[in-house]
Amino acid sequence: MRQFFKYVLASFTGLVLFALIGVVLLIAIIAAAASSDKEVTVASNSVLELTLDKPIGEREFNNPLSGFTGGQSSSIGLDELKAAIRRAKEDDDIKGVFLNLELVQGGMASLEEVRQELVQFKKTGKFIVSYTDAQSEKSYYLASVADKLYLNPQGTLEFNGLSSETMYYKNLFDKLGVQAQIFRVGSFKSAVEPYFRTSMSDSARLQTSSFLNSLNNSMLAEVATARKITPARLKVISDSMLVHNADDAKRLGLVTDLGYYDQATDYMKGKLGLEKDAKLSLIDLSDYSKSDDEEGSTSGNRIAVVYADGDIVTGKGGNESIGSTRFAEAIRKARLDKNVKAVVLRINSPGGSSLASDIIYREVMLTKKVKPIIASMSDVAASGGYFIAMGCDTIVAHPTTITGSIGVFGVLPNIEPFLRDKIGITTDRVTTGKFSDFPTITRALSPFEQQQFQNEINRIYADFTTKAAQGRRMPVERLRRLASGRVWSGTEAKARGLVDVLGSMDDALRIAARRANLKEGDYRIQKLPRQKSFAESLFSSFNEEAKLRMVREEMGPMYPMYQQYKKLSEMKGAQMRLPFEVNVQ
Repeated sequence: MRQFFKYVLASFTGLVLFALIGVVLLIAIIAAAASSDKEVTVASNSVLELTLDKPIGEREFNNPLSGFTGGQSSSIGLDELKAAIRRAKEDDDIKGVFLNLELVQGGMASLEEVRQELVQFKKTGKFIVSYTDAQSEKSYYLASVADKLYLNPQGTLEFNGLSSETMYYKNLFDKLGVQAQIFRVGSFKSAVEPYFRTSMSDSARLQTSSFLNSLNNSMLAEVATARKITPARLKVISDSMLVHNADDAKRLGLVTDLGYYDQATDYMKGKLGLEKDAKLSLIDLSDYSKSDDEEGSTSGNRIAVVYADGDIVTGKGGNESIGSTRFAEAIRKARLDKNVKAVVLRINSPGGSSLASDIIYREVMLTKKVKPIIASMSDVAASGGYFIAMGCDTIVAHPTTITGSIGVFGVLPNIEPFLRDKIGITTDRVTTGKFSDFPTITRALSPFEQQQFQNEINRIYADFTTKAAQGRRMPVERLRRLASGRVWSGTEAKARGLVDVLGSMDDALRIAARRANLKEGDYRIQKLPRQKSFAESLFSSFNEEAKLRMVREEMGPMYPMYQQYKKLSEMKGAQMRLPFEVNVQ
């Protein structure tokens, strides 16, 4: 009888939990449906407000459970953001743009595209006003295009140049008893340095200094044009860190006004001919996007845009990774579709699996034989990201794109000392052949096995550089002088023939249309690959966000290290990957 009641109680508990989960999911579905059905109208004399307080990705991705799980909020799609600014430029009801900025979460090339749209908006005679309490380097780069830049009188503006910092784990590995067995080609392929060094090598420092200064110079040149200050003067202000507070920013001409939020809105009311006590009609990006009822081209011609955003992995991957199976299928679909006249491969990736990269590259080469395919590089298109681009007819990159890193590496840890000396575990094995357990992480590789591993890395590098040389139409010896894993900015890569054109996604689309003999307005954009449906996103988000939140709470400040460990553990086979993550501060 006791056993019977135990099973009944267990069943009842399960039903209650299932019901609770069902209620949460139902609320999420109803809320999402209500939000999507919300009718938004744009009042006359309105101002488009851009806060940009969410991550900027290539495509908009809405997390259905972000409000319920406390997870990361939805991202802002770069395409959708640019389309909104472009539409506002022609919208008689929108009189200006209000940049209410603080922490902007986007790469430099993405922000450059947004900034270019704002420059075009400004040319119509409509106003742009910026306000911030505390401004980062990125947000100032974007805000500098404004007619009026308001900074809180007690606020701060960061204007002291760019930096890149790398964490090194050799001492940690030594203490743990973990030996990192490293295999690589290219003196600049420094992705593995953190596992066997305690500081940057000379080559790593050289390439980082080179591309960081290139990015910084591009940014300063654009700010100089907008603020009518010479680049040389801006360089002195930045290098000497002359901006310590809001008064400094105003005195040096980086902002036009020191004022509070209400003063910025009062200024806009004046521009609109409103009294100070009148209500300012601000419409945010999401609402303005919902109000869009414009019809696109009805042409049957299409240009397929394949968005390759994230790490390159084998298999299907997800919305935030480039799965070889899923992306090869997307390019294949575009190639076989007779209505698709050209393809643009939009890349924002630090690379990843060499096998996965080659699978996607194969589809690029097959497509090239039958229709134009253009690569458009975003913030990063390095290593494996460059590999999938190099077969395209034309490669378009931003001056601030991080690219190159033509190299290969592999890391195989030996945890035998850790198991034996730290936690008292030993291993033994039986094999049918001398190398049956190769590769393994519970013993050191023999010299012969190390050589076999290195030979494979060398073979993949030879294949990478040969194909790159063919794609760039240059001798392989010259290509290899530009390779060795070295990272370049878009400007540096253009000067060396690794990319063809410095430009934006729109430039890549124009090139694709021209190659396909399509006139403006005579084609539609088809976005690939298909994103997960709402239902698919809903259930996967509920599961993933719940797990991530538990890990974040448990790990606390150690969570970033956990993320690095997780990424390392997911690397399979030889890797074509950027040496480090670039976070511009």
